[in-house]
Amino acid sequence: MSTAVKWWRRPWVVPLMVVTVVFLAFSLPPYLTLDATRARLPIRADAPGQYPLLVLHILFGSVALLTSCLQVWPWFRGRYRVAHRRIGRVYVFAGVLPSAVLAIPTSVYGHSGPVGAAGNVVLAVLWQATTTVGFRMARERRFAEHRRWMIRSFALGTSIVANRVWLVVLLIALLPSGASEAEFATATRHATVAAVWLSWVANLVIAEWWIARSRRKERQPVGVS
Repeated sequence: MSTAVKWWRRPWVVPLMVVTVVFLAFSLPPYLTLDATRARLPIRADAPGQYPLLVLHILFGSVALLTSCLQVWPWFRGRYRVAHRRIGRVYVFAGVLPSAVLAIPTSVYGHSGPVGAAGNVVLAVLWQATTTVGFRMARERRFAEHRRWMIRSFALGTSIVANRVWLVVLLIALLPSGASEAEFATATRHATVAAVWLSWVANLVIAEWWIARSRRKERQPVGVS
């Protein structure tokens, strides 16, 4: 008898996919034109390598975001094991690893200042590390540990989506009523830096809570509520 979890028993899967597709539909198209003037982030005139690195980072990151939605879906993972393994390799080698490496110089060139850049670099290193460990656990057939590390990888990868949410929340909180143009610019600068850190730290805390919760349920005797 199959123990696979029914697809409809995970109601968060469809909203996750919808949010991911909507986010990419808004964020990705300007970079597909290869026109630096259409970039949604400021491009420095004194850094000619910034734009091509940013485009590559976004393209590889988009692959990671899309494939991660399928990878964390228990029904898909249980029913299509071969596809899960193959998509997992795409996630690692055509998504996370190149995107995380490119995120480092992109962050240094970025517009969020040294504190924001540090937050993005730490995020990139952690994303690469958790993904690498998770892939290694799968190769060693330590699947429980593989899932835990990939939950962390997923949380760090989707922090780019959470970043936009935090940015809006922080701007609402920081902007005074009737703010001047200068006050708006200052609030935006502070909110951008804070959102960099809050997005991945909050996601990682939630991931660790989820992992701890799952471990408690695994240790709970059958029949005990």
